[in-house]
Amino acid sequence: MRASDSIFVLVINPGSTSTKLALFHGETCLQNYTIRHSAEELGQFSSVAGQKNYRKELTETFISDTLPEDAELSAVIGRGGLLAPLESGVYSVNSSMLEDLESARWGEHASNLGAILAEEIARPRGIPSYIADPVVVDEMLDEARFSGCPEIQRVSIFHALNQKSAARKAAARLGKSYEELNLIVAHLGGGISVGAHRRGRVIDVNNALDGDGPFSPERSGGLPAGQLISLALEYLDREKEIRRKIVGQGGMVAYLGTNDLQAALARINAGDVKAEAVVRAMAYQVAKEIASHGATLKGRIDGIVLTGGIACSGYVTDLIREKVSYLAPVLVIEGEREMEALAENALGALNKTQRIKEYRR
Repeated sequence: MRASDSIFVLVINPGSTSTKLALFHGETCLQNYTIRHSAEELGQFSSVAGQKNYRKELTETFISDTLPEDAELSAVIGRGGLLAPLESGVYSVNSSMLEDLESARWGEHASNLGAILAEEIARPRGIPSYIADPVVVDEMLDEARFSGCPEIQRVSIFHALNQKSAARKAAARLGKSYEELNLIVAHLGGGISVGAHRRGRVIDVNNALDGDGPFSPERSGGLPAGQLISLALEYLDREKEIRRKIVGQGGMVAYLGTNDLQAALARINAGDVKAEAVVRAMAYQVAKEIASHGATLKGRIDGIVLTGGIACSGYVTDLIREKVSYLAPVLVIEGEREMEALAENALGALNKTQRIKEYRR
């Protein structure tokens, strides 16, 4: 019997309108379930941290319904939230982490509940709780932090979990380890992040949370500074509105009224010229961002990886591929593998094939 055969891992991935839960038996996913939360349900809470007990009850119900009667959980792993910048890896949930997430010291986001819920579920059962590769993974080169304005520093906030997971899967396809390769990885989802991975470290990446980089289904991407200032002045007393123009209501949804790529592709198939122009422009900006990291990696690129939900669309990946394939082979790792990636990290921690790190501010 392999060591993983007796291991049951609960994965918790809280989002702004959902809680994704999965139960893994070793490497096999027994159940993957998404609980949708309405605005009315979440509106009763004054903060993200205040949702803890509500989401915890739903999670306990999921465990009762899915964990075999004769089995016990071995560990719980949650999606990492907004924390102090840290290096990639698996982290045990500790008091410093919980304090930062509960107080929203580094920012408030639904993902902050990942570690909080993991600890709430794990502690009474006497099992470990972890997070892995949160969005604040920071391995950037010092020279990549300069913005050109001393008051503003470029920061590393991106889809670290899925980028790292996709990069490892791509490396396996190439017959090498992730740490041996130079890769450019583009996560294509509601937000888009493009990272330069040099031998296992993401040395430069756009800040996908704040709308930097290519525009996406829900984000404006980098905007011309002068015109952005003029627009901001028009919204002088309406900060939330201008922020939503950049994150949430920017990008494809601003042009087409939908953040659903499949809906946009259906319009293209029906002959909608505007929809075609917008989707092609989004792919064009992604390709430009990828190509810029040719300089970051000094032209030594082993592969370009396209991942995330949009990577399921051959229409979009083909548009990107035709512009960047001269740099390196293009590998498509379809979909978001966040739940699988979290389970893999927890399994590695339990089997001691991955070092467990301690969070420090």
